[in-house]
Amino acid sequence: MAVSIRLRREGTKNSPYYKVVVADRRSPRDGKFIEIIGAYDPKKPGHNSTLKVDRVEYWISKGAQPSDTVRSLIKQNKKATTTTAEPSPRVEAESSQPTQEEPSPQSEQAG
Repeated sequence: MAVSIRLRREGTKNSPYYKVVVADRRSPRDGKFIEIIGAYDPKKPGHNSTLKVDRVEYWISKGAQPSDTVRSLIKQNKKATTTTAEPSPRVEAESSQPTQEEPSPQSEQAG
């Protein structure tokens, strides 16, 4: 069975919304599918898609062919996950230094 990863149109007229699905190549665009692995909203500005990247990699390892649009969505989502997963070195350096409290004037007078 030839499997593809492609978009399935949902939403209303003039308001498209897509689900990223794994489906048999022979099934119609909005027909039977194997698994839903994400969503894509072209009307939304900025980062407008969500994907289960682990499931995408699984299906590609099994021989599924992504469509051109889905291939670009995969790249965008992988890029977004790598940039958010790695904290910046500057933040680590600031958080690793212990904070030293200055003694309050009241504690100096008491002792």
